[in-house]
Amino acid sequence: MTYRDLRGFLDALGGDLRRIAEPMSPRFEIAAALRQARADAPALLFESVVGHPGWRVAGNLIANRKRLAQAFGSTPEALAEAYLERKQSGIDPVSTSDAPVKQVVATHGDDLLGALPILTHHERDGGPYITTGVVLCRDPASGRRGMGIHRMMVKGGRRLGLLLANPPLSLFHAAAEARGEPLEIAVSLGLEPAVVVASVVKVGPLVPDKMAVAGALRGAPVEMVDAETVALQVPARAEIVIEGRVLPGVREAEGPFGENTGAYFSNASPVIEVSAVTHRREPIYPGLTPWGNDVDMLLWLAAGTEMLGQLRAQVAGVVDLELTGGTAGFAMVVAVRGTPRTEVRRLIHLALALDKRLKMVTVVDDDVDIRDPRELAWAMATRLRPARDTVVIDGTEVYVIDPAGGAPGEGSKIGFDATRGSADAAFDKARLEPAALARVRAVLGDLMQ
Repeated sequence: MTYRDLRGFLDALGGDLRRIAEPMSPRFEIAAALRQARADAPALLFESVVGHPGWRVAGNLIANRKRLAQAFGSTPEALAEAYLERKQSGIDPVSTSDAPVKQVVATHGDDLLGALPILTHHERDGGPYITTGVVLCRDPASGRRGMGIHRMMVKGGRRLGLLLANPPLSLFHAAAEARGEPLEIAVSLGLEPAVVVASVVKVGPLVPDKMAVAGALRGAPVEMVDAETVALQVPARAEIVIEGRVLPGVREAEGPFGENTGAYFSNASPVIEVSAVTHRREPIYPGLTPWGNDVDMLLWLAAGTEMLGQLRAQVAGVVDLELTGGTAGFAMVVAVRGTPRTEVRRLIHLALALDKRLKMVTVVDDDVDIRDPRELAWAMATRLRPARDTVVIDGTEVYVIDPAGGAPGEGSKIGFDATRGSADAAFDKARLEPAALARVRAVLGDLMQ
């Protein structure tokens, strides 16, 4: 099913959406609610935001596989395969004159950002932060579109601090800065999940435009409209768009901010000078809390599933893959079937080389439930021989937000082979008798795991 926008997705959730009428503050309170919400809790829509009449905040939108699958018109079991298949093609965006995001246009005033209920997340954050803004820009040389999620700190009035840690936007900014020119950007907020996911995928030569990937993921082209003050197109059915320019040669302190690592990170970052804010009537601001369930699901689909496809193409026997929740994509578990020990070791080296964020890989047999921490702990405790089955790689690149990274920018990575590696019956998993298990589930189902 295709959702034209965030509102269409929220409407389709039905009873899986909880509306919160109690007034909640964008300073700490809403973020606390989203961060502490269980993964199986409904999506949340805060309908009364203190200090921001007429605005709403939505969150916990894709915190579990069930809701993420619904966003893609799939099932939890088929979601990974559906994603890998769809992203191989592209559906180009289309221009439209029907642009709800232009219902309110603000270009004048000293505090264009003040109307937005931008969340302050953690007690020691340097200020309110935009965490799920999809940043759009174009390469000054080639005109190629760039698209990604980058954190932004509200510095007051018309200024935002922008962390540019990843290409292509970091490269586009460097190219514009080398010419002494500002980089025009537009930040889209309140998009349906498929477009948000597309903004963080890795693209290849067959489909180099992430907006075309977004079209393929959602099964219909994304409708675009010209921005007001910059030479860019923006999603016409976004809830909010912030337009502006990244100033050349300017760096200011940005942070501290509680990142997806669960730790604070500060940086000297470029600055955006905001030139316009447009939004829909009764707009919905998207709340996404770092180190939360939404982030885990976003990383699993956009990074983990991508890695699954790459490993399957190069190593026989790869069955499934999981990014460990709460690790910002730094830790991963892979399940294999019938893969020789030498190939498991190659798999570990390959995975650690493919993604610079990844620094810990554990490989288990497919008789282990890779989404059950107890089963993973069991495999590590009973099938791993540390001296033989541990791979350590030193002198690797450190991901910028990793708090364990060394000052020179070099770190290390580790892999664990927790596969049985033998036909020895001593490694067989003790199983319950199937008929007995079915019988007790029928009788005591509400007590069973």
